Amino acid sequence: MADHDPVRTLAKLAGGIRIGMLITRDEHDHLVGRPMAQQETEFDGDMWFFAERGSRKVAHITASPHVGLTLTSSDTWISIDGRAVVVEDRMKARELWNAWVEAWLPQGPDDPSVVLIKVTPTTAEYWDTPGGKVASALSFLKSKATGERYEGGEHEVVDLAEGS
Repeated sequence: MADHDPVRTLAKLAGGIRIGMLITRDEHDHLVGRPMAQQETEFDGDMWFFAERGSRKVAHITASPHVGLTLTSSDTWISIDGRAVVVEDRMKARELWNAWVEAWLPQGPDDPSVVLIKVTPTTAEYWDTPGGKVASALSFLKSKATGERYEGGEHEVVDLAEGS
């Protein structure tokens, strides 16, 4: 497809997935993942999350900003490698604030314990099966009937590093 734009496709796929797993490195260099609610996807690529200043994830990011992020839905899988930074920006926090965040952080966006985590992806990889389960099932059945390799969807590696 001549007009295929992998960055635009990635943005569309990622924007439709609310919860992801943010993976950091702890003080022993072990990988630690936890579910996080994505607040905004601006593809320039930045992804925003809320956290408490004293949380382990904030300590991990402060010590080692290299993070991983995985996003999944019933027919899409995304793996992101990037850099995270803890951001103290009350205006941005108010802009992103919603009832979902308030359930986890009832102290509100202006409380000094509330910070943002901004993840800037450097590379991403996605697998998408347009048509969902039905299309996947049909492709699987076709593969079994013809003996040809399963071709269940679209896969792309996207370089998002600046200057690429």
